[in-house]
Amino acid sequence: MTGRAGKTRNIWLVWLVWPLITFGVYYAVWWYKINREARDFDENIEVNPVLSVLAVTIGWIIIVPPYVSIYNTGQRIAKMQEDAGPQPSCNPWIGVLLAFVASLQALYYQSELNNLWAQLGNPEEGALVALPVLVTGMVAARLIRVAVLSLSRST
Repeated sequence: MTGRAGKTRNIWLVWLVWPLITFGVYYAVWWYKINREARDFDENIEVNPVLSVLAVTIGWIIIVPPYVSIYNTGQRIAKMQEDAGPQPSCNPWIGVLLAFVASLQALYYQSELNNLWAQLGNPEEGALVALPVLVTGMVAARLIRVAVLSLSRST
């Protein structure tokens, strides 16, 4: 399985500098980009980046949508980490809690993404990266059964 790599970004620029300079516009662009990167990284991650941006921008009118989008984005990052091999370290609940503290979820999520890209060897943005194929459930049981049968026949 392959996916497309995202961009390693400076966490301080993402969280504080660019949003201040652009009066918050950068945050919406960044949110779109990280959700698009999740979709491009794993074909099983279903997300419409535009809806994610709408949820965190005009969704504030009805209070709940931004937090749902923040939580779901955290889940997507965790799924990306899981696809890359080790246990996921991104916790979407931490992202939601950090949203109440100076929007620190941006710093947290970009840090988690940077760690993911570093684990994959810091590929160029958009480059294809090979992801390990995880064998689980019924497929694993069938493979074990075939291996046991072949071993019993050879003895």
